[in-house]
Amino acid sequence: MLVHSRTGKWTAWVTCAVLFLPLFALPLLVIVAASFATHWSGAFPSGPTTAHYAAAVRGESLQALTTSLVTAVSASLVALTVGTWAALAGAALGRKGKRVLDALFMLPVAVPSVVVGLAVLVAFSQPPVLLNGTRWIVILAHTVLVTAFAHQSVSAAIQRLDPMYEQAAASLGARPAYVLFRVKLPLLLPSLNAAAGLCFALSMGELSATMMLYPPDWTPLPVLLFTATDRGSLFTGSALAVVLMAATLLALLAVSRIRTKASFR
Repeated sequence: MLVHSRTGKWTAWVTCAVLFLPLFALPLLVIVAASFATHWSGAFPSGPTTAHYAAAVRGESLQALTTSLVTAVSASLVALTVGTWAALAGAALGRKGKRVLDALFMLPVAVPSVVVGLAVLVAFSQPPVLLNGTRWIVILAHTVLVTAFAHQSVSAAIQRLDPMYEQAAASLGARPAYVLFRVKLPLLLPSLNAAAGLCFALSMGELSATMMLYPPDWTPLPVLLFTATDRGSLFTGSALAVVLMAATLLALLAVSRIRTKASFR
């Protein structure tokens, strides 16, 4: 809703601040404050230190961050490829076919992620496809969980596309493959970038399914964060949480810049 009066604008800003700060900003600020503390016996943390960050960016923590980044990038690329293909196929199948395809892709989102993790574990713990105990089962589970978001994002963008561009290219003799790669996909590039960023962020924070699947040599950062806090190392866990947030935000910022450039092409 557009607010044109000065009083209305100030009211909107104050309401936003009252709702945003306690619900979103304050918990994150508490995490940041705890990551620099060694004690918290009063209203504010005490004993400022950077030792938690020194431990969070080396050794096991750095390896866990690398694992999360590799898993998120791999799952996002596969999810974006499969989701885009399915969205293009759904647009060509008609209304009924699209509904069936949408339902299939939304099924993993409709159930708890821990159920998806269990399903992947049971399905790929026996031959002919044995993935249990490898990194690939973690990447597969993340791909299953985020593909639905890529599919829905690209599918919505396809519905907004003006068919005039494709019709004009086809009338000039362009083959379907040329129309797809040189006309349709470039028009979808901003939405593809947005879908990739969403998939990446969701994969970086995934924990429930990962806890059931990860092998000892492929431990993502959210698992390490949960382990630290479960053992009572709240300050170390807070530093890991800040590192996880920073890595995710930096990646999303890079994707946002790509999307902005793509939208002006």
